[in-house]
Amino acid sequence: MTPLGRPFPGTPRQAFTAGLVTTSLLLAAACTSNGDRPEADVQPSSPKTSSTPTHLPYPDASLPVAQRVSRLMARMTLDEKLGQMVQGERQSAGMPEVTGALLGSVLSAGGSAPSPNTATGWADMYDGFQRAALSTRLGIPLMYGVDAVHGHNNVHGATIFPHNIGLGATRDPALAQRIGRAVAEEVAGTGIDWNFAPCVCVARNDRWGRTYESAGEKPELATNLARYVTGLQGAKLNAPGAVMGTAKHYLADGGTTGGDDRGNTQTSEAQLRAIHLPPYREAIKRGVGSIMISYSSWNGDRVHGHKYLITDVLKKELGYTGIVVSDFNGIEQIDNRPGLTGDEVRQAINAGIDLAMEGKTWQNFLDLLRAEVKAGRVPMARIDDANRRILTKKFELGLFEKPFTDRTFTPTVGNAAHRALAREAVRKSQVVLKNDGKVLPIAKTGKIFVAGKNANDIGNQSGGWTMEWHGRSGDITPGTTILEGIRETAGPGTTITYDANGAGIDRSYRVAIAVVGETPYAEGRGDRPQGMGLDEADLRTLNALRASGVPVVVVLVSGRPLDIAAHLPNWDGLVAAWLPGTEGGGVADVLFGDYAPTGKLPVTWMRSAAQQPINDGDGKPALFRYGFGLTYGVR
Repeated sequence: MTPLGRPFPGTPRQAFTAGLVTTSLLLAAACTSNGDRPEADVQPSSPKTSSTPTHLPYPDASLPVAQRVSRLMARMTLDEKLGQMVQGERQSAGMPEVTGALLGSVLSAGGSAPSPNTATGWADMYDGFQRAALSTRLGIPLMYGVDAVHGHNNVHGATIFPHNIGLGATRDPALAQRIGRAVAEEVAGTGIDWNFAPCVCVARNDRWGRTYESAGEKPELATNLARYVTGLQGAKLNAPGAVMGTAKHYLADGGTTGGDDRGNTQTSEAQLRAIHLPPYREAIKRGVGSIMISYSSWNGDRVHGHKYLITDVLKKELGYTGIVVSDFNGIEQIDNRPGLTGDEVRQAINAGIDLAMEGKTWQNFLDLLRAEVKAGRVPMARIDDANRRILTKKFELGLFEKPFTDRTFTPTVGNAAHRALAREAVRKSQVVLKNDGKVLPIAKTGKIFVAGKNANDIGNQSGGWTMEWHGRSGDITPGTTILEGIRETAGPGTTITYDANGAGIDRSYRVAIAVVGETPYAEGRGDRPQGMGLDEADLRTLNALRASGVPVVVVLVSGRPLDIAAHLPNWDGLVAAWLPGTEGGGVADVLFGDYAPTGKLPVTWMRSAAQQPINDGDGKPALFRYGFGLTYGVR
């Protein structure tokens, strides 16, 4: 055991009460920055006496959470309260900063990982941060957040599930809930207690670089995806393997003009409520622990500073009692100028944001917020409301009793059961759009040619938010590529030849499978204000295959519909595979007819990019309508 009775990293998350004593006793007189004093009925004992929690009533798990929160807040100084309201990124807010600045939470941004980047490495890091937090005067545990948006996607070896657009194609809310549970187990196995997912946005313009983070163009699809929250959080937040979820990004991030990320959604309040608000109602109904604010604006006003949307609608009208968290450095974008200002901090906190995700700027945020509070421009009632929300979730998560990693879940990271679930999700997400001459399903005999840059690339098929913020091509994490899945599923009686560019194909092959489409991206970089078509490398590959006279089946790996109408007559088959993640065998399951295709389009497929935005019911002629999807029997 370490000092104060705390387990070393690697010890299972366990009951933790005795370890709060010695530091608190030595520093009990330090509650002076806002005049706070220990409660009158609390009698500190000697540091040399047996460690008991009797002098700190708030760890008493037999008390109601609201009472525990009130007792804790009565002991907190202003600096301790402000520290709970800011979240730093691990590379600039390390363990000494957590202790010294009293930070209440830390996050790993996309691609920010410990070394070694393994499940155990993450658990060790988390426990180190938690020990730092527990060594402070009041021993308030921290929350650690990650964007595990399609699996625990920062962790090497984790199961990577299809991105949300693929889950929308499955039309299977129960599947989304099962995936949520699997992700929660892998996240919990690394110690992390807060997941910035699911994204319940409604993507209304496919030029948007975050289209794949949406379940589709209609609110009912994102509302169904809210079942993911139940999977993450379980029946109770303190249950084994449960983590806190986040519905994001509030509100209407998928409705911006031109699909411009962080842009302006110009729409009436009636349309805002009809299209973009329903998924949040459902997430709140399911008890989502936090809601993240959108970078975007509504009719010219940044949502990060929008008191009507955050306080009046979300907190008062919808009765939301959880944590409202900013997006990464989102507060400094309120005035559309670089740098964080006191005016922006005041506007955001008074608008109703409880916790600021500040990355490297957390110290500046703390200084500005402290100045605003002391000047009376941010009332203490707002600070106390934010702290009550944050601390309530920490108690509900059971962090005061079990602050360290539950290592019983560590082996679940990338385990066979989760990979089997991901493969099921992949095959259920495949949408067959064209099948001339019944080229599908492909028989497991003869010679099959496979080509395309996305056929044998785990990074490309996983997309953005995989190991790095924007993702990366190549062998970035363990998994099964689509080519490997084809070879495995076709079996030994079939000859599979692969060349990324299509070189070497001739008429002796019965069919050619071209796995083409997009390469990884995330928001901003992924916006497509200009063209939305295939790149030149894909077109050259497709031309080479077509010139051979062999029937061509195109498997499109992409985060959205692409502009393909001009090329479609040259293809015999077309399958939208979306961004399937690490289990490419699910694509092969459908290609070879081991499973009948059941996926349906979660978006309207454009005839040309000039039609964007195009959505069901707007009267624009589609290449493939919303809900379209062919099927065929199992071989």
